[in-house]
Parts: sequence; C-alpha cells; structure tokens
Amino acid sequence: MGFRKDFLWGGDISAAQCEGAWDVDGRAPTETDYMTLGEPSKRREVTYQMPDGSYGRMPLMITARLPEGAKYALIDGECYPNHTAIDFYHHYKEDIGYFAEMGFKALNLSLSWARIYPYGMKNGVNQKGVEFYRDVLSECKKHGIEPIVTLYKYDMPVYYMEEMGGWQNRELIDEFVEFARVCFTEYKDLVKYWITFNEINVLAMIAEYLPADERKLNYVELHHQLVASARAVKLAHEICSDYLVGSMNCGMFTYPLTCDPEDVIANQRTLQNRIYYSSDVQARGYYPSYAKRIWEECGLSLDITEQDKSDLMEGKADYFAFSYYSTNCVTVHNDAETTQGNLASGKKNPYLKASDWGWQIDAEGLKYALHELYDRYQMPLLIVENGLGAHDKLEEDGAIHDPYHVEYMRAHIAKMKEAVEEGVDLIGYTMWSCIDLCAASTGEVSKRYGFIYVDVDDEGNGSFKRYKKDSFYWYKKVIASNGEEL
Repeated sequence: MGFRKDFLWGGDISAAQCEGAWDVDGRAPTETDYMTLGEPSKRREVTYQMPDGSYGRMPLMITARLPEGAKYALIDGECYPNHTAIDFYHHYKEDIGYFAEMGFKALNLSLSWARIYPYGMKNGVNQKGVEFYRDVLSECKKHGIEPIVTLYKYDMPVYYMEEMGGWQNRELIDEFVEFARVCFTEYKDLVKYWITFNEINVLAMIAEYLPADERKLNYVELHHQLVASARAVKLAHEICSDYLVGSMNCGMFTYPLTCDPEDVIANQRTLQNRIYYSSDVQARGYYPSYAKRIWEECGLSLDITEQDKSDLMEGKADYFAFSYYSTNCVTVHNDAETTQGNLASGKKNPYLKASDWGWQIDAEGLKYALHELYDRYQMPLLIVENGLGAHDKLEEDGAIHDPYHVEYMRAHIAKMKEAVEEGVDLIGYTMWSCIDLCAASTGEVSKRYGFIYVDVDDEGNGSFKRYKKDSFYWYKKVIASNGEEL
C-alpha cells in the first residue's frame, strides 16, 4: 500500500513568476509585465496608456480587456515585480541543483510563449528562447528530474492582446497550436509529460463576478482555449506516441454552508460552474448537459462548429492535473462571513483555520477532491499545485524556521496517502512552489511558499542569494521514504 514506486515527487514553478529577465534575449512583454505590486487586501492592477497620452489602470482579472485604443504601458514610480522576480533566468542551474539535492523526481515548469514566439507566427521563432528552455530541460534531465511542462500559464504575449484581441479571436487557436508544435518537436527527447493550459477553468470561475457582456466574453475565450487545448493534445500524440498530455484545472472545491437543501443545490451549481464545466470537456470530449443552463443564464449563444466538436472529442486529456490550496463554502443566506481563496472568494467555514492571506486550510478537503475527481473521470490524477503562502524570517545565521509549511504539507500528504490506499490513482505531487517567487494574485515575493528562501523583497531589492529552509530537509526525507516519513 502507499504511493507507487515511480511516484512523481517534486515542485512547481512558473516562467512569469520566477524567471525575470523580462526584456532579455528576444523575449517580448507579457501581460504580467504590466501588473503592479499588490497586497493581501488589494489585488494587482494592469496599467495602460490611452491615445491622448493619459494613463489608466484596471484591476487584474486574469486577462485584461483594455479600453478601446489603449496600449499596455508602464507608469513611472510603479513597481512591476515580475520584471526581475527571483531571476531564475540567470540562476536556473543553481536552483535545479537544489531541487536535485532534495531528491526531486519531477519539476513542473511553464514555458513562456513570449520567449519562443514573441510576436506571433508571422514574425517567426525566437531561437534564443528555444535554446534557453532546452538548457533548462537538459539540466533537469542531467539530475534525473522528469520535466512536466505547462505551455500556457498566465503569460499572454502582449502582441496577441494588442494586435489580435487575445482569446476572443478564434485565430489565436492556430497561434497556440503552432507554439505547441515547436515545443513538442524541439523537446521531444527531453519531455514526456505535458500540460496545455494552467488552471484553464479560471475564466469560468471569475465569470460570476463580471457584468453580463463581460461574462459572455469569458465563455467565448474559454471555448477557444478548450479547442486549442484539444488540438494540441491531438498534435502531441501525432508527434510522439509516448507523450502524455494532461488537462489542468484550479481545484477550488466548496461545501454547502448549511444542510439547507437550497445551499446543497447552490454548491452543486458552483462546482459545475467553476470546475466541472471545463474539466468535463477535457476529460470526456464534449460539453456537459448543464452547460446549456450556464449559457442561458448569461444570454450566450456559443459558436461551436462541427470541427470544434470533433477536436474536443479527439483531444481528450491523458491525465487530470489540478491545483489545490483551500476550500470555502456556498450559501443562499446573506448573513455569512466571506473568506478568500485561490482566484475566487466564498463563505467562511467555521471549522477551519486560515493562512495569513485568508485562505482556509483544509487537508481533509484534498482527500475529498481526489475521490470526487477520480470517481468522476477514472483517469490518473496529478496534483501540480499545493502549498501555503506565509511570512518567513531569515535568521542571522542563514536559517529559516518554517514549521507552518511542514505542518501544512504533512497534513495534505497524509490525506493523499489515505486516498491512494482507498483506490485513487495518483501519479504525482509537485507542490507550489518549491522556491520563493512572485505570487500571482499580489506579485509579492514576501508571500513565501518555497523550500528555498530567495533574498529579494517585493520591490526586487536584495542579494538574490538562496537559503535552505527547514522544510527543505523535511521534504528531502519525505521523497527518500516515498511519503512514508512525514
């Protein structure tokens, strides 16, 4: 019993959140490069300039929709933390060396579209970007670390937004598939596991917070992403029969706050709207029955072609990957207290504690999610994000004592093991994030998740020296014992 012998223990990083070097070696700007620094109670903003020269800013909602005629722009005096992040671009050999020292079996990392196709297909491939990722992936393989490569993770090249309108434009499907083709071909001997889109369901998750017209656009964009994902899966299998390509959804699971039947139904609909709408398509190859309800609620007539239907059916995922950080509750009653979560808020669960950022900590919920997903899809599962953002203190002797990270992961890994022993097919766990980096929601490096402390503050100041936390040594034992020693 317990975890399989080839279990993929490791960690997860993101190009946009760790690489820095935002304008180096031919890389084009991405949306994240125009996102300001936020804080726990304030989300980041996207900055832009109007044709008359005036500047504006809008709250970050995953993908910005700028006013007509606006262009992304930097505002003097603002902090844009992703420009430097933790400078993984120049430290990748050192960082991967640390991952190897912990005994990593796998590393989930994303490739920046803007490094490989900075300005679209018509302007060609950036060879320096291709070679950088070849070097990174080769370094992983040198240390016996299996790369799990994500193609798209919140880093849309600005070119596509300003020149093509982003994912609203169906032509972006072809652009993404061509980007995928380059990656599948160039790294054929270095990668086996691929993920098309990170947390593809976030467009559905945030749709409920938007006005009706904006909500419609989210579902149009999501449809184009789902088709692009399916076509990429088909292409991968054509290029290499050994490739395994997964979906990846944000596992923001919820409970009914009370036993009021209306709360139970409201929670069922929340799970359908936020998670299963996307994951059902990727796992089953077609839209679920309740999709019609969702479209009718926002007055949408979605353009689904016969070719789309064929692509979705032929491009089903090989495994199901998901993130899991916390849970919250759903209720029809208006007197419940609100709490925070990964990209979506909810009602506070009185039985759970919360992190410094208001995310409720629920290890039991991970076991619940594993059983729900495996029973629903009957395909291998992969947890690619799970962790705790916290304030760490660098001691004078270079030590970082982070028992809260250990406590969080110990509890979640124990529940993973229970689920596996009860029949769930779980193939790996790449926690978020194995090294400190810029948080997606706020841009803060001070929201520290990693086993490795990076000496840099939220404004990008510091030595960038790396330090091992206590959790580094703990996770090394976990991996060496294949999850037996917690």
